[in-house]
Amino acid sequence: MLISTETLKQDLDQLDRYQLQQVADFIAFLKFRGQHRRRVVLDQTQLADLFTEFADKDRALAETGMSDYVAMLHQEDQP
Repeated sequence: MLISTETLKQDLDQLDRYQLQQVADFIAFLKFRGQHRRRVVLDQTQLADLFTEFADKDRALAETGMSDYVAMLHQEDQP
């Protein structure tokens, strides 16, 4: 079945308010669904590089706090 814009316009002109609202809701759904299909595909190599970069920063931050942690452990061991 071949559907033209003109045929759709004619069909829309014959709908009542309730039916027009349903058509509007369906169009909104189609737009929403279309947006989710265009999601960006992430480059695995780039993600691996970012993971490595942040892992190194996290490790550095953890090492910075270790001296304070060790000092607190020694304090707890004291009577």
